[in-house]
Amino acid sequence: MNKPKFILSGGGTGGHIYPAVAIANELKARFPECEILFVGASDKMEMQKVPQAGYKIIGLWIAGIQRRLTLDNAMFPLKLASSLLKSRRIIKDFKPDVVIGTGGFASGPLLKAASGMGVPTVIQEQNSFPGITNKWLAKTASKICVAYDNLERFFPANKIVFTGNPVRQDLIDTDTKRAEAIKHFGLDPNKKTLLVLGGSLGARRVNQLIDKELAYIQAHDVQVIWQCGKLYYDQYKHHSEKDNVQVLAFIDRMDLVYAAADFVVSRAGASSVSELCIVGKPVIFIPSPNVAEDHQTKNAEAIVSKGGAILLKEAQLDTQFQPVFADLVSNVEKQQSLSQKIKKLAKVNATNDIVEEVIKLLKS
Repeated sequence: MNKPKFILSGGGTGGHIYPAVAIANELKARFPECEILFVGASDKMEMQKVPQAGYKIIGLWIAGIQRRLTLDNAMFPLKLASSLLKSRRIIKDFKPDVVIGTGGFASGPLLKAASGMGVPTVIQEQNSFPGITNKWLAKTASKICVAYDNLERFFPANKIVFTGNPVRQDLIDTDTKRAEAIKHFGLDPNKKTLLVLGGSLGARRVNQLIDKELAYIQAHDVQVIWQCGKLYYDQYKHHSEKDNVQVLAFIDRMDLVYAAADFVVSRAGASSVSELCIVGKPVIFIPSPNVAEDHQTKNAEAIVSKGGAILLKEAQLDTQFQPVFADLVSNVEKQQSLSQKIKKLAKVNATNDIVEEVIKLLKS
């Protein structure tokens, strides 16, 4: 098949978008003549990020279900019906050979419509606890690519393939980029570097923590790269006036920032966890408690249970952050142990393995 066609859908956050782009890039490498279309939610960040990556995207009028009574919830049945109709039109016009969903509510109507029209579908489940969309799609999916063990509780066992999560390929060899990274960020090569990651939009409680503890962190002779997210940048950018502190809304060169980091404080979204396994830096996970089914805590616990990271819940930050941080930066043996154990959990070939499953469906 010289010119296969693929639709990819997933979005709402970078954690759903970047895996989809990684899969698209690998499909393009395997099938240079293929046609690729993305489908996302019309008011979410994928409408900017996907075209920046060089792909066409169509938006659906869809949103997630809120956990409280809202106008959006009242509108959900109408939005779902509208999105299913539009998805059917997209599939009829584009005629994809395989449709791939990476999670987020935008992928729901598209993959449901594709399955109903006889098009093979692949779900890529990034979390240790699946979201409502992928649970809804599982019965009609052709294959379900997962990144954690024990998902037979939620998905048909005969459809599950353990692949890991797709990550940016430039993260594979960050160890060789340290000198370039120090220069790129203008860091002091004689100081240790703490990287703080709050996700593409930002993490309010993590930002509050760093705002409060910055002087304590610096007292340990540690410089800070603090990605606070675009929603919080104006609130915290003044800290960049301090020596050895950089506050950034967004980081374009994730390969270099990981190469520069000696320690990481991060949320526990699926993509972040997968990336941190590959780069193998000592990490303190601070999961968001405000996500469906508390899946970030479950993601972090899957790593912590194997000795690969430290977990601090938001409720523990006021009393536990200082002693945990002080112990980490002063304990070289602990740093080495965390690095070695988290690296053992890395799935470096995830993108390739997912595309192999797509190709099997293509051939069949």
